[in-house]
Amino acid sequence: MAKIMLLNGILPAITTPFYSDGRLYLKKLEHNADRLTRGPINGLVVLGSTGEAVFLTCEEQREVLRTAIAAAAAEKVMVAGCGHESVQETLAACEFAAAVGYDVALVRTPHYYKAQMSAPAMLNYYRTVADRSPLPVLMYSYPQCTGYDLPLELIAELAQHPNILGIKESSGDLAKVEKMVQLTREVKREVRVTHEFQPATGRMMQKAQAAPVGEFVSAGALAATAQKPSSAAVEVIGELKLRRKEVGFQVLVGTGQKFYPLLKAGAVGGVLAFAAAAPTACYEIYAAFKDNDHALAAEKQQRITGACQRIVGELGIAGLKYACDLNGFAGGNPRLPLLPLTGEQRQEVEALMEDIRS
Repeated sequence: MAKIMLLNGILPAITTPFYSDGRLYLKKLEHNADRLTRGPINGLVVLGSTGEAVFLTCEEQREVLRTAIAAAAAEKVMVAGCGHESVQETLAACEFAAAVGYDVALVRTPHYYKAQMSAPAMLNYYRTVADRSPLPVLMYSYPQCTGYDLPLELIAELAQHPNILGIKESSGDLAKVEKMVQLTREVKREVRVTHEFQPATGRMMQKAQAAPVGEFVSAGALAATAQKPSSAAVEVIGELKLRRKEVGFQVLVGTGQKFYPLLKAGAVGGVLAFAAAAPTACYEIYAAFKDNDHALAAEKQQRITGACQRIVGELGIAGLKYACDLNGFAGGNPRLPLLPLTGEQRQEVEALMEDIRS
């Protein structure tokens, strides 16, 4: 079974840049992955809905996955969009993502034959994928796009699977998130984290393994000079010190305009499209919330709410990509059949982003 990862904080759902003729612009993808992972975010989601994955061939998807992870900082969690309509294609994507170093597979609900997507069919789909995937699975429910809303009871049942670490819930439904957190409260897992309790990625451990093979020592021995004995075990790989941390079923949300209320409802972080254009503005909400400064978190939320709603929620990929351009990330136009913004819409995005810089 794959190693469960710690997921929290801000994970931008990055865009896929194209040349004007629609070809992949991989150099700009490298730029985005490099710049984003130098900031305070916790990781990246590649080939999510924001990445226009449904418009890419299988080989293009692989090129995007290879390029993004090669440019990303090793300490950032890398999540690969692996969801397809069939179990076979989904597993092939999971296997490729694992082979190039991703930490988590994001698996959206199959939906084309939605009338036949009964609870038993969806249960079987996710269980089969999770049983065989070399990566831990993050379920993905996005009813605004798929027309299929993963039921709470099914989420609670799937949360018991040892290779399903959580869900990206993009409905924006506060009551649903609250209930989801309640229904999965008894799920407990152990994850590897750094000595500072940050996620320990596979690429971090690969780098550390260039040093002598690690061994288990007591935390008390490591801290002896400080005279702070402890019985907790620390795993040492080269110069990397790892601890164990207990986590629950990890609920991440995808609605930037409601991010702070969703954190209060029990979410542990956000896979946010708006963070691809404004990562720091999104991170400031999370940081204030974690510091228990709710007044500041509400203020930071208010700062981006209108822009999130209009740019991401209404103008969509084209709006978000132009917002990326305004903040120094590579956006460009979406791939057809999505249309670029009109001149009037561009001016509207410029006005909304005027005070939101990252």
